[in-house]
Amino acid sequence: MNPLTETARASHASSMPTFGADADAALATVHRPAGFAGSPDLIDRCAAESLRLLEANLTPQGILAASRTEAAEARSYTRIFGRDAAICVLSMAGSGVEPLERGAIASVESLAQAQAPNGQIPKYVDPEGQDADFWYLGCIDATLWWLIAVDHVRRCSSLPEAQGRWEPQVKRAIDWLLAQEHQRFFLLQQNEASDWADIMPRSGFVLYTNALWYRVKRLYNLPKQEETHEHFNHLFHPFKRDLPEYRRSRLLGHYARRGQRNPDLYLSFVNLSFAGNEGDVFGNVLAILYGLAGDSMAEGIVKALGSARVADPYPVRVVVDPLSTRDQLWRAYMGRHKQNHPYQYHNGGIWPFVGGFWTMALAQLGKREEAKRELDKLAHTLSLDDWRFTEWFHGKTLEPNGMPGQSWNAAGFLIARQALETGRFAM
Repeated sequence: MNPLTETARASHASSMPTFGADADAALATVHRPAGFAGSPDLIDRCAAESLRLLEANLTPQGILAASRTEAAEARSYTRIFGRDAAICVLSMAGSGVEPLERGAIASVESLAQAQAPNGQIPKYVDPEGQDADFWYLGCIDATLWWLIAVDHVRRCSSLPEAQGRWEPQVKRAIDWLLAQEHQRFFLLQQNEASDWADIMPRSGFVLYTNALWYRVKRLYNLPKQEETHEHFNHLFHPFKRDLPEYRRSRLLGHYARRGQRNPDLYLSFVNLSFAGNEGDVFGNVLAILYGLAGDSMAEGIVKALGSARVADPYPVRVVVDPLSTRDQLWRAYMGRHKQNHPYQYHNGGIWPFVGGFWTMALAQLGKREEAKRELDKLAHTLSLDDWRFTEWFHGKTLEPNGMPGQSWNAAGFLIARQALETGRFAM
């Protein structure tokens, strides 16, 4: 049994009757002072509640994106999502909790069973296996996350049946991705709004997607890793003095440099004659975690995100400078249902699961005290509204939005805690 899991389960049994009025009052506080240190009791309680939620959201076919409610069912949140499930697998496989260990394998298997003939892993599949969805213009990151989850299960699962599985599906998934790799940049190309930020106008070469692609290349020892690394840094951070040799790369960099607001951050995407300078927090954090950002670049990213207060008061706002209706990148679909206006949803909303990756990035850079503070804040965020595990919060008003019982929120906390307490980074 994983000691971290054992501690959390023991805490769940002991802390529930003795949580106390003082701690309850602390949980009810919306704003926390800068540098709040939290308490071990809150961290242990959050770990216990996170494990409880993951087990509650399990089905025989795998982990659901959110707890079953009428609203969640109507919005298809009671499905096994490629990206959500993969992030949950990072916390479930190797946990030592048998239902979670089996749930990790089942999640990967259900997505593998619904794989398209061309190799693409679906955006989601319903637990009965009747409905596999691939999004409007294709969902590229589900396949990437699925491959990351497969590798994690093979390395970390305590169950012998995890070893050596899904080899034909892995080959088809990699072939599908390679078919979308540019043959001079060795970066993936994608349609607009076709990754996790599915109502943001990122297209062409996208930061977040290619951070995942580099990770997959490293995990599966795919060719052209160095070229992917080099072009990633030239294309998404076109401020270097050494110009790339490839003429089209130099031209893209020329366009991308114009009017940039966040020179310490990677661009969110680069496409023909325009680029994203809104500051994609998740993409930049993954670039740190996956070794794409060198030491000075990583330090610059952390400093820039700290100056932008993306984790104040909750970790973490996913866009530094949200797009407004006056921005040239604004799309009419972003205003649908008034969901993606500034500081909402993917356009600057606060997503707790990304806060887990932010915490890990700080820990990986040796900033342990800062990481501990972010983990405390994340635990507090998840505890709001009686451990609602809220999907996202408004980036300014902090209003809770979206579906409750988000599985990847629980997983994000658990993998961040594991990184801090054991030095093992599940990513």
